[in-house]
Amino acid sequence: MSITLKGTIERKAIGTGAWALVADNGETYEIYQASPKEMLKNGLKVEVKGEVREDAMSFAMIGPILEVKSFQAIDS
Repeated sequence: MSITLKGTIERKAIGTGAWALVADNGETYEIYQASPKEMLKNGLKVEVKGEVREDAMSFAMIGPILEVKSFQAIDS
């Protein structure tokens, strides 16, 4: 399922650590490992376009796994 979201990038201290997008709607998505590394900055506000991966699992289990296809940093 392809989606567009706005939110904040956060580093979660779970196990070895996980990157998440906390969307403006309150939902948390775990960022998939193949996503652009340039967006992995704690506190970065972004708009992302990506795909929820139903075929992937993680140890963090903080929310649906989101493979980001593109992103743009935004002001609040």
